[in-house]
Amino acid sequence: MELEFLGTSSGTPTRTRNVAGVALRLDGGGWLLVDCGEGTQHRILQTTLSLHALRAVFITHLHGDHCYGLPGLLASAGMANRTEPLTVVGPPPLDAYLQGVMATTALHLPYEIHCIGVGEAEAGAPLSGVNVSVTALSHRLPSYAYGFAEAAVERRLDTARLRADGVPPGPAWGRLQQGDTVTLPDGRILQGADYLQAPRKARKIVIAGDNDTPALLAQELAAADVLVHEATYTDAVLAKVGPGPQHSSARMVAQCAAEAKLPNLVLTHFSPRYQDDDSDGGPPGLTLAALRDEAQAHYGGNLLLASDLARYRLDRDGTLVPVAPVAADRAHQA
Repeated sequence: MELEFLGTSSGTPTRTRNVAGVALRLDGGGWLLVDCGEGTQHRILQTTLSLHALRAVFITHLHGDHCYGLPGLLASAGMANRTEPLTVVGPPPLDAYLQGVMATTALHLPYEIHCIGVGEAEAGAPLSGVNVSVTALSHRLPSYAYGFAEAAVERRLDTARLRADGVPPGPAWGRLQQGDTVTLPDGRILQGADYLQAPRKARKIVIAGDNDTPALLAQELAAADVLVHEATYTDAVLAKVGPGPQHSSARMVAQCAAEAKLPNLVLTHFSPRYQDDDSDGGPPGLTLAALRDEAQAHYGGNLLLASDLARYRLDRDGTLVPVAPVAADRAHQA
């Protein structure tokens, strides 16, 4: 499982950051898109992601910086001759939004759109090998977090037990690995389930929409490896802005992650007032370093501040590590 960020700014883009969008690359091939702010398809062109391999789109809420890019992306997929149906998940008004755009712009797609509500996504069958869970958040519009957990986990063969039982390596091992029943030449009957090690923990990534109450995610984070959450402001700026926008500070998210004993926290959706560093010429102290310092004061796990086109792999042991850009990505970034 891999995360690739397509936009990490809030509200409006900056010179270095597009608005919200993140891709979840799946181990079995294909990918999921969470949020699709304006310009998302331009970021996709700077990656190796293909609109033909897109399995589903999840919209956390209907503020423009999270969904204005969706009609254009759907249109581009059609112009690229996509024919496979596409599932789009989001709050109930999402279908009306898409139908309205399609009707008023004469957008006709060569593939079907299956637009479903968040409840249907959670109650449905696994999607491309992941189970989807949904948590309602607190924001000016209905906003949600999506949890993506592996639906099936491989089990390794207990080779030590096989050798102890006098079963030499060979085709029987492969069949037992598949869970089959095997009859040995000496007449013994072995059950595959008896020779498989206990499965590892299923990996789980939670990607949250805008939210001013991170504690709402406490239950969802109990079995999670990664939380991707907005950290729009520092506490000092949030105090000046006031509660009206209903966003979180870096401290609020960090404290929630610490209380949940979450191993990996990725902050994103930064206010455009924060510069990447002091060389950008913004107000003194209003850099991403301030957000990082505030979060680190309350959270001791693996903390990452996302940047556009950053890519991270969640290993099977639950470690989130950066992925070096592949050749095509480097060429686009040069």
